[in-house]
Amino acid sequence: MSKRKANNNIARAERKCRALLRTNHVAVVNIDPSGTQVMMKWKSCRQIRTLGIANAIFDFAYHWTIYIAGMCRDDRGAEYIKSVEISPDGVYKVERLTDAIEHYYLELRNSCNPNHLVASGWIAIPDEVSIEEPQAAKLLSVVGAWNQVRLAA
Repeated sequence: MSKRKANNNIARAERKCRALLRTNHVAVVNIDPSGTQVMMKWKSCRQIRTLGIANAIFDFAYHWTIYIAGMCRDDRGAEYIKSVEISPDGVYKVERLTDAIEHYYLELRNSCNPNHLVASGWIAIPDEVSIEEPQAAKLLSVVGAWNQVRLAA
């Protein structure tokens, strides 16, 4: 008779945390220049303040989908977003996420009109899902991206 595969508690805990993050639609939102970083539910735009979900994000590495955006306001006062969605190769812990996206983030900021740029930021989702632009704009506005002091040109 074949022997059963040994129990792997670490793999089980990782699957449980991944399922917890996926069912709660967790996203990490970062806004510059204020440095605001918030855990949000990207579907309902509500802030998450649960310790279990925070531990799940910090304990394991995940495949991430990152929506990078530059929030701009033109001379007439109309708001617009210049954005790109990336999915870095490999798995990253949340602490190393900024290293993985820094090149794309700086590239997008430099491509924005410096006279129009109000703020910049990113939305990181620990799953391989695509976020729609209206949903991302709503999430960024709830966090307060449009209420930033204008960046120096």
